[in-house]
Amino acid sequence: MSLRAIVVDDEALGRRGIVSRLEKSGGVDVVAECRNGREAIDAVRRLKPELLFLDVQMPGIDGFGVLRALAPEECPYVIFVTAHDRHALRAFDVHALDYLVKPIDDDRFGEALRRAVEAIRRDRDGDLGRKVRAAVGEIGAAAGATAPRPLPDRYAVRDRGKIQFVRHNDIDWIGAEGDYIRLHAGAKSWLSRDTLSSVEKTLGRRRFLRIHRSTLVNADRVVEIRALDSGDAAVILKDGTELRMSRSHREAVERLTGRS
Repeated sequence: MSLRAIVVDDEALGRRGIVSRLEKSGGVDVVAECRNGREAIDAVRRLKPELLFLDVQMPGIDGFGVLRALAPEECPYVIFVTAHDRHALRAFDVHALDYLVKPIDDDRFGEALRRAVEAIRRDRDGDLGRKVRAAVGEIGAAAGATAPRPLPDRYAVRDRGKIQFVRHNDIDWIGAEGDYIRLHAGAKSWLSRDTLSSVEKTLGRRRFLRIHRSTLVNADRVVEIRALDSGDAAVILKDGTELRMSRSHREAVERLTGRS
């Protein structure tokens, strides 16, 4: 089955990388390369592709604007290309759209293309356009966000070129590492570009408590608090992990013991 595809990216190098991968994969004809949103809208309406590789961030009309401009029946299957994996993760997951994070990994590209081919085969009845349109309503608001928009009970982290969803209940504690945070869940950990303050608001202060300027802990994991000579305290988790609680965050003790 040969598919008609359009590649949209304001950078020539980005377009060239996708086109060359499609040529190697076979079965996909690139019918147009577009440098901006306006060109993309015109090309989609004129050429009616089945597949659209669409850069999220472009000057003028961005990727979200392209989809908002298209009627449901005009929307092809979309694989978003983004330099920031935080964009519209919830919409991608719920509506089964796919995305590629720059720099593009060859294996991840192949996986996205396979998913697209399967989806196009399933959705030739026209339902795909409605799915894409519904997703645009959610991702448009997220386009200007400065922090990840997580799912209700999961946190999205990038892991070896993929997005992995870590359930809040599975996280033991979170530590700040420069401009990043590290989520710890058992023997696993993930690095994410975010701030501890932002995550604290996201996860809710009832479950995750700030015990140090660089540490959030899942209250359900705490089994012991031990005073230290320095005036700080040691917080012991179920798996034996020992974290430091600073004096300035002693209100966490009150909340752990239910006296707040």
